[in-house]
Amino acid sequence: MEEHKRLECRFYEEPFPEVESLVMVNVRNIAEMGAYVTLLEYNNIEGMILLSELSRRRIRSINKLIRVNRNEVVMVLRVDKEKGYIDLSKRRVSAEDVAKCEERYNKAKAVHRVMRHVADRQHKSLEELYKMVAWPLYRKYGHAYDAFKLCLSDDDKGVFDDCAAMDEVTRSCLLNYVKKKLSPQPIKVRADVEVTCFTYEGINAIQEALVYAQGVSTADCPIQIKLIAPPMYVMTTMTLDKELGIQTLTAAIEAVTESVVEKGGKMTVKMMPKVVSAREETELQAMMERLTQESLEKDGDDDKDDEI
Repeated sequence: MEEHKRLECRFYEEPFPEVESLVMVNVRNIAEMGAYVTLLEYNNIEGMILLSELSRRRIRSINKLIRVNRNEVVMVLRVDKEKGYIDLSKRRVSAEDVAKCEERYNKAKAVHRVMRHVADRQHKSLEELYKMVAWPLYRKYGHAYDAFKLCLSDDDKGVFDDCAAMDEVTRSCLLNYVKKKLSPQPIKVRADVEVTCFTYEGINAIQEALVYAQGVSTADCPIQIKLIAPPMYVMTTMTLDKELGIQTLTAAIEAVTESVVEKGGKMTVKMMPKVVSAREETELQAMMERLTQESLEKDGDDDKDDEI
Protein backbone atom coordinates (compact mmCIF):
# COMPACT_ATOMS: atom_id res chain seq x y z
CA MET A 1 0.00 0.00 0.00
CA GLU A 2 1.33 3.44 -0.96
CA GLU A 3 2.33 5.52 2.06
CA HIS A 4 -0.08 8.42 1.45
CA LYS A 5 -2.96 5.99 0.79
CA ARG A 6 -2.21 4.15 4.04
CA LEU A 7 -2.75 7.38 5.98
CA GLU A 8 -5.98 8.44 4.26
CA CYS A 9 -9.48 7.81 5.59
CA ARG A 10 -12.86 9.51 6.03
CA PHE A 11 -13.81 10.67 9.53
CA TYR A 12 -17.04 8.69 9.86
CA GLU A 13 -18.09 5.09 9.32
CA GLU A 14 -20.57 5.78 6.51
CA PRO A 15 -18.76 6.50 3.22
CA PHE A 16 -21.35 9.12 2.19
CA PRO A 17 -23.25 11.75 4.20
CA GLU A 18 -27.00 11.46 4.73
CA VAL A 19 -29.46 13.71 2.90
CA GLU A 20 -30.26 16.88 4.94
CA SER A 21 -27.13 16.45 7.04
CA LEU A 22 -24.62 19.29 7.43
CA VAL A 23 -21.06 18.90 6.18
CA MET A 24 -17.91 20.98 6.01
CA VAL A 25 -16.56 21.52 2.50
CA ASN A 26 -13.64 23.29 0.89
CA VAL A 27 -14.34 25.28 -2.28
CA ARG A 28 -12.07 24.09 -5.09
CA ASN A 29 -13.46 25.79 -8.20
CA ILE A 30 -16.24 28.17 -9.24
CA ALA A 31 -17.99 27.56 -12.57
CA GLU A 32 -21.15 28.69 -14.38
CA MET A 33 -23.24 25.91 -12.84
CA GLY A 34 -22.05 26.54 -9.31
CA ALA A 35 -19.15 25.72 -7.01
CA TYR A 36 -17.18 22.47 -7.01
CA VAL A 37 -16.15 21.43 -3.50
CA THR A 38 -14.53 18.61 -1.57
CA LEU A 39 -16.15 17.14 1.55
CA LEU A 40 -13.46 17.42 4.22
CA GLU A 41 -15.00 14.84 6.57
CA TYR A 42 -15.39 12.24 3.80
CA ASN A 43 -11.80 11.98 2.55
CA ASN A 44 -12.28 14.84 0.08
CA ILE A 45 -14.91 13.23 -2.15
CA GLU A 46 -16.34 15.80 -4.56
CA GLY A 47 -19.65 17.62 -4.40
CA MET A 48 -21.31 20.62 -6.00
CA ILE A 49 -23.19 23.64 -4.70
CA LEU A 50 -25.59 24.57 -7.49
CA LEU A 51 -25.82 28.25 -8.37
CA SER A 52 -29.46 28.35 -7.27
CA GLU A 53 -28.44 26.96 -3.83
CA LEU A 54 -25.83 29.59 -3.03
CA SER A 55 -28.12 32.29 -1.69
CA ARG A 56 -31.78 33.11 -1.01
CA ARG A 57 -31.23 36.53 -2.52
CA ARG A 58 -30.51 37.54 -6.10
CA ILE A 59 -26.87 36.83 -6.87
CA ARG A 60 -25.05 39.93 -8.10
CA SER A 61 -21.51 38.65 -7.56
CA ILE A 62 -20.79 34.99 -6.88
CA ASN A 63 -17.35 35.86 -5.47
CA LYS A 64 -18.98 37.79 -2.64
CA LEU A 65 -20.91 34.66 -1.62
CA ILE A 66 -18.23 32.02 -1.94
CA ARG A 67 -14.49 31.93 -2.53
CA VAL A 68 -11.99 29.33 -3.68
CA ASN A 69 -10.05 27.61 -0.84
CA ARG A 70 -12.51 28.79 1.80
CA ASN A 71 -14.28 26.28 4.07
CA GLU A 72 -18.09 26.41 4.07
CA VAL A 73 -20.87 24.64 5.97
CA VAL A 74 -23.47 23.25 3.56
CA MET A 75 -26.52 20.98 3.59
CA VAL A 76 -26.66 17.72 1.62
CA LEU A 77 -29.55 17.73 -0.89
CA ARG A 78 -28.95 14.59 -2.97
CA VAL A 79 -26.48 11.70 -2.93
CA ASP A 80 -25.97 9.33 -5.87
CA LYS A 81 -23.69 6.68 -4.37
CA GLU A 82 -23.26 4.80 -7.64
CA LYS A 83 -22.20 7.80 -9.71
CA GLY A 84 -20.63 9.63 -6.77
CA TYR A 85 -22.71 12.80 -7.27
CA ILE A 86 -23.43 14.92 -4.21
CA ASP A 87 -25.57 18.06 -4.53
CA LEU A 88 -25.24 20.61 -1.77
CA SER A 89 -26.87 23.84 -0.58
CA LYS A 90 -25.41 26.85 1.17
CA ARG A 91 -28.58 28.96 1.25
CA ARG A 92 -30.51 26.47 3.44
CA VAL A 93 -27.94 26.66 6.24
CA SER A 94 -28.71 28.88 9.26
CA ALA A 95 -26.22 30.57 11.58
CA GLU A 96 -27.11 27.99 14.24
CA ASP A 97 -26.40 25.19 11.76
CA VAL A 98 -22.98 26.68 11.02
CA ALA A 99 -22.05 26.79 14.71
CA LYS A 100 -23.13 23.17 15.28
CA CYS A 101 -21.34 21.86 12.21
CA GLU A 102 -18.14 23.77 12.97
CA GLU A 103 -18.09 22.35 16.52
CA ARG A 104 -18.59 18.77 15.28
CA TYR A 105 -16.03 19.21 12.50
CA ASN A 106 -13.37 20.65 14.81
CA LYS A 107 -13.84 17.75 17.23
CA ALA A 108 -13.68 15.22 14.39
CA LYS A 109 -10.56 16.90 13.02
CA ALA A 110 -8.90 16.60 16.44
CA VAL A 111 -9.79 12.88 16.52
CA HIS A 112 -8.42 12.47 13.00
CA ARG A 113 -5.07 14.03 13.98
CA VAL A 114 -4.77 11.57 16.86
CA MET A 115 -5.71 8.59 14.70
CA ARG A 116 -3.35 9.60 11.90
CA HIS A 117 -0.45 10.03 14.35
CA VAL A 118 -1.03 6.59 15.87
CA ALA A 119 -1.38 4.96 12.44
CA ASP A 120 1.86 6.57 11.33
CA ARG A 121 3.78 5.59 14.47
CA GLN A 122 2.42 2.03 14.52
CA HIS A 123 2.76 1.56 10.73
CA LYS A 124 -0.93 0.69 10.46
CA SER A 125 -3.58 1.48 7.88
CA LEU A 126 -5.53 4.56 9.04
CA GLU A 127 -8.82 3.04 7.89
CA GLU A 128 -8.13 -0.19 9.78
CA LEU A 129 -7.37 1.86 12.90
CA TYR A 130 -10.64 3.77 12.47
CA LYS A 131 -12.50 0.44 12.22
CA MET A 132 -10.71 -0.81 15.31
CA VAL A 133 -10.98 2.29 17.51
CA ALA A 134 -12.67 5.48 16.34
CA TRP A 135 -15.85 4.19 14.70
CA PRO A 136 -16.79 1.95 17.67
CA LEU A 137 -16.28 5.01 19.91
CA TYR A 138 -18.51 7.14 17.65
CA ARG A 139 -21.22 4.49 17.97
CA LYS A 140 -20.91 4.24 21.74
CA TYR A 141 -20.34 7.87 22.76
CA GLY A 142 -21.87 9.84 19.90
CA HIS A 143 -18.46 11.32 19.14
CA ALA A 144 -15.01 9.77 19.51
CA TYR A 145 -13.71 13.12 20.80
CA ASP A 146 -15.96 12.82 23.87
CA ALA A 147 -14.55 9.35 24.51
CA PHE A 148 -10.98 10.67 24.23
CA LYS A 149 -11.79 13.44 26.73
CA LEU A 150 -12.97 10.80 29.22
CA CYS A 151 -9.51 9.23 29.02
CA LEU A 152 -8.00 12.41 30.46
CA SER A 153 -9.80 11.94 33.77
CA ASP A 154 -10.63 8.23 33.90
CA ASP A 155 -7.40 6.88 32.40
CA ASP A 156 -9.39 4.93 29.75
CA LYS A 157 -11.35 2.98 32.39
CA GLY A 158 -13.97 1.22 30.27
CA VAL A 159 -13.64 3.68 27.39
CA PHE A 160 -12.08 1.15 25.01
CA ASP A 161 -14.20 -1.85 26.02
CA ASP A 162 -15.73 -1.99 22.53
CA CYS A 163 -12.28 -1.85 20.89
CA ALA A 164 -11.31 -5.45 21.61
CA ALA A 165 -9.11 -5.70 18.51
CA MET A 166 -6.77 -2.96 19.75
CA ASP A 167 -3.48 -4.29 21.14
CA GLU A 168 -1.72 -2.86 24.21
CA VAL A 169 1.04 -1.12 22.24
CA THR A 170 -1.51 0.75 20.11
CA ARG A 171 -3.59 1.56 23.21
CA SER A 172 -0.55 2.99 24.98
CA CYS A 173 0.46 5.08 21.95
CA LEU A 174 -3.11 6.36 21.59
CA LEU A 175 -3.49 7.29 25.26
CA ASN A 176 -0.18 9.11 25.40
CA TYR A 177 -1.00 11.21 22.35
CA VAL A 178 -4.54 11.95 23.53
CA LYS A 179 -3.19 13.22 26.85
CA LYS A 180 -0.57 15.29 25.07
CA LYS A 181 -2.90 16.91 22.52
CA LEU A 182 -6.32 17.08 24.18
CA SER A 183 -5.39 18.19 27.70
CA PRO A 184 -6.88 21.65 28.40
CA GLN A 185 -4.56 24.51 27.45
CA PRO A 186 -4.57 27.85 29.30
CA ILE A 187 -6.23 30.73 27.47
CA LYS A 188 -5.49 34.42 27.87
CA VAL A 189 -8.29 36.81 28.86
CA ARG A 190 -7.60 40.52 28.49
CA ALA A 191 -9.22 43.87 29.25
CA ASP A 192 -7.98 47.36 28.29
CA VAL A 193 -8.75 50.25 30.64
CA GLU A 194 -7.96 53.93 31.11
CA VAL A 195 -7.39 55.13 34.68
CA THR A 196 -6.97 58.84 35.48
CA CYS A 197 -6.87 60.91 38.64
CA PHE A 198 -6.12 64.63 38.61
CA THR A 199 -6.62 65.29 42.33
CA TYR A 200 -3.71 65.88 44.71
CA GLU A 201 -3.45 62.10 45.32
CA GLY A 202 -2.98 61.55 41.57
CA ILE A 203 -0.60 58.72 40.75
CA ASN A 204 -0.79 57.28 44.27
CA ALA A 205 -4.55 56.88 43.91
CA ILE A 206 -4.09 55.07 40.59
CA GLN A 207 -1.41 52.75 41.96
CA GLU A 208 -3.54 51.94 44.98
CA ALA A 209 -6.52 51.13 42.73
CA LEU A 210 -4.40 48.79 40.61
CA VAL A 211 -3.18 47.02 43.74
CA TYR A 212 -6.82 46.45 44.70
CA ALA A 213 -7.42 44.94 41.27
CA GLN A 214 -4.55 42.50 41.66
CA GLY A 215 -6.00 41.53 45.03
CA VAL A 216 -8.88 39.91 43.14
CA SER A 217 -6.41 37.32 41.75
CA THR A 218 -6.90 33.65 42.55
CA ALA A 219 -4.65 30.64 42.06
CA ASP A 220 -6.74 29.69 39.00
CA CYS A 221 -6.85 33.26 37.64
CA PRO A 222 -3.75 35.29 38.50
CA ILE A 223 -4.10 38.90 37.31
CA GLN A 224 -1.31 40.92 35.71
CA ILE A 225 -1.56 44.65 34.97
CA LYS A 226 0.79 46.47 32.59
CA LEU A 227 1.02 50.09 31.56
CA ILE A 228 0.61 50.56 27.81
CA ALA A 229 0.97 54.36 27.88
CA PRO A 230 -0.64 56.75 30.37
CA PRO A 231 -3.54 56.54 31.04
CA MET A 232 -4.00 53.14 29.30
CA TYR A 233 -3.46 49.86 31.16
CA VAL A 234 -3.93 46.26 30.08
CA MET A 235 -5.24 43.59 32.49
CA THR A 236 -4.65 39.92 31.68
CA THR A 237 -5.11 36.51 33.22
CA MET A 238 -4.21 32.98 32.07
CA THR A 239 -6.84 30.39 32.91
CA LEU A 240 -8.30 27.05 31.85
CA ASP A 241 -11.83 28.39 32.37
CA LYS A 242 -12.93 31.14 29.97
CA GLU A 243 -15.98 32.22 31.99
CA LEU A 244 -14.01 32.30 35.25
CA GLY A 245 -11.33 34.42 33.58
CA ILE A 246 -13.90 36.94 32.31
CA GLN A 247 -15.61 37.07 35.73
CA THR A 248 -12.29 37.61 37.52
CA LEU A 249 -11.21 40.48 35.26
CA THR A 250 -14.69 42.02 35.55
CA ALA A 251 -14.32 41.94 39.35
CA ALA A 252 -10.86 43.52 39.02
CA ILE A 253 -12.29 46.35 36.89
CA GLU A 254 -14.98 46.95 39.53
CA ALA A 255 -12.29 47.08 42.23
CA VAL A 256 -10.29 49.69 40.29
CA THR A 257 -13.40 51.76 39.60
CA GLU A 258 -14.53 51.78 43.22
CA SER A 259 -11.08 52.71 44.53
CA VAL A 260 -10.12 55.43 42.04
CA VAL A 261 -13.56 57.09 41.94
CA GLU A 262 -13.46 57.38 45.74
CA LYS A 263 -10.25 59.45 45.32
CA GLY A 264 -11.79 61.69 42.66
CA GLY A 265 -10.44 59.76 39.67
CA LYS A 266 -12.06 58.11 36.67
CA MET A 267 -12.05 54.63 35.16
CA THR A 268 -12.99 53.93 31.50
CA VAL A 269 -13.15 50.44 30.00
CA LYS A 270 -11.78 50.56 26.44
CA MET A 271 -12.11 46.79 25.84
CA MET A 272 -14.28 44.53 27.98
CA PRO A 273 -12.71 41.26 29.22
CA LYS A 274 -12.46 38.73 26.39
CA VAL A 275 -10.33 35.84 25.17
CA VAL A 276 -7.58 37.20 22.92
CA SER A 277 -5.79 35.49 20.06
CA ALA A 278 -2.05 35.28 19.47
CA ARG A 279 -2.45 37.85 16.68
CA GLU A 280 -4.10 40.34 19.04
CA GLU A 281 -1.31 39.85 21.56
CA THR A 282 1.31 40.41 18.85
CA GLU A 283 -0.43 43.62 17.82
CA LEU A 284 -0.53 44.80 21.46
CA GLN A 285 3.18 44.07 21.89
CA ALA A 286 3.99 45.97 18.70
CA MET A 287 1.95 48.95 19.89
CA MET A 288 3.70 48.95 23.29
CA GLU A 289 7.11 48.86 21.61
CA ARG A 290 6.12 51.71 19.28
CA LEU A 291 4.88 53.86 22.16
CA THR A 292 8.04 53.13 24.15
CA GLN A 293 10.18 54.21 21.18
CA GLU A 294 8.14 57.39 20.73
CA SER A 295 8.55 58.15 24.42
CA LEU A 296 12.33 57.71 24.20
CA GLU A 297 12.49 59.96 21.14
CA LYS A 298 10.42 62.60 22.93
CA ASP A 299 12.73 62.45 25.96
CA GLY A 300 15.69 62.90 23.63
CA ASP A 301 14.12 65.98 22.07
CA ASP A 302 13.45 67.43 25.53
CA ASP A 303 17.12 66.94 26.46
CA LYS A 304 18.20 68.86 23.36
CA ASP A 305 15.85 71.70 24.27
CA ASP A 306 17.40 71.82 27.76
CA GLU A 307 20.90 72.12 26.26
CA ILE A 308 19.86 75.21 24.31
